[in-house]
Amino acid sequence: QVQLVESGGGLVQAGGSLRLSCAVSGRTFDNYTMGWFRQAPGKEREFVAAIRWSGGTTLCADFVKGRFSISRDVAKNTVYLQMNNLKPEDTAVYYCTTAPILSASGSQRLYKYWGQGTQVTVSS
Repeated sequence: QVQLVESGGGLVQAGGSLRLSCAVSGRTFDNYTMGWFRQAPGKEREFVAAIRWSGGTTLCADFVKGRFSISRDVAKNTVYLQMNNLKPEDTAVYYCTTAPILSASGSQRLYKYWGQGTQVTVSS
């Protein structure tokens, strides 16, 4: 049973930083891709970033390039989303997800397992 548990969300002022963590368990993830998506109130869930568990190839949405970065610690079975220079429009619930995808992908329909999400609120 694959499990994903997000943490690290909270309230931060514009310009600040947060690091989200996603602890994964339940199997080995060598052939898996890990992803972060977010959903703001009244909006659809959107892709943020993804990383291949093996090799570490990454893909980021255009709107977060230069501000957010995704990484993973294989020894700790944890995926991170480092978010810098946060803006009020980054306010959303952030979800960690994974699936046996052979390349880092931003396609939501490809992801199979999802965490419960962690709230990020950026005040102006």
